[in-house]
Amino acid sequence: MFQGSERYLKKIIILLVILGGIYLYQHFDVFHNTGGNDIHANPVNLSIQGEAGVLMDEDNGSILYAKNENKRLYPASTTKIVTAVVALDKGNLNDQVQVGNEVNLKTRDESTAGLKQGDVIPLKILLRAMLLPSGNDAARTIAIYIAKKDSGNSNMSPEEGIRYFAGLMNQKAKELGATHSHFVNPHGLHDPRHYSTAKDLAIIAREARKNPVFREIVSEETYKDASFTFYNRNELVNRSSSNFFQGADGIKTGFTDQAGHCLVSSATRDGKNLISVVLHSSKEGVYTDSTALLNYGFHREYASK
Repeated sequence: MFQGSERYLKKIIILLVILGGIYLYQHFDVFHNTGGNDIHANPVNLSIQGEAGVLMDEDNGSILYAKNENKRLYPASTTKIVTAVVALDKGNLNDQVQVGNEVNLKTRDESTAGLKQGDVIPLKILLRAMLLPSGNDAARTIAIYIAKKDSGNSNMSPEEGIRYFAGLMNQKAKELGATHSHFVNPHGLHDPRHYSTAKDLAIIAREARKNPVFREIVSEETYKDASFTFYNRNELVNRSSSNFFQGADGIKTGFTDQAGHCLVSSATRDGKNLISVVLHSSKEGVYTDSTALLNYGFHREYASK
């Protein structure tokens, strides 16, 4: 009698363990520690179309989701985040910058802010011209100005200035721990030697967002003064867009044929600050992916508060 009861009790215990395991699998994320401060989450129901993606908790730098996070891909105009970091580090926002003959380096169909040779523009406005309408002309002007200022050589050609500035970009990336990246220009137009990763871009974006002026600029839907009107290409911050995301406050779009559609985004809700990176997605997929990542992060109980 007692032996039969013991066997019955063991079966009940085994059944409860199995049911408990099923419940935990369905209701909790499975994740593995990769060392350091990074925790890579593998959510059961989250997938993105993009070839690579990262969701970062901005406050502590931990990785909440990752897909091919260290795969080298072309970053397109998300490169301009790095350009902004270097410019903010090396320049002064009130510096009056003269647009030079670098405007003649424009290639067909590239995005511009409409700068003209001889224009004198404060660095802060040039940053807007680069980050909002994604002006490659502004990126070149910023790069050459900073290169001349940092080197002390005011006679640099545009090509020399861009090479010098790219060196500053790579130096800054290395300092930040973004060690899988290499940059050869300030704007992100395609070059096989110009690449980054989703994780590196998240690291760089986190550094950029430490600067209040950068945060201000990338959160703006539009900017208008007596000389310029700039519209932010990031639809997450555009209230009239179907891709508007509540709490979105940045950061940068990107597209080339080789890079596909890219987006580094940020959002804040209830004191939680998140950074999302999606690389090599489709035109709509990049927003679907980014929204999915950000929503996931805001609903994770272990995201920073």
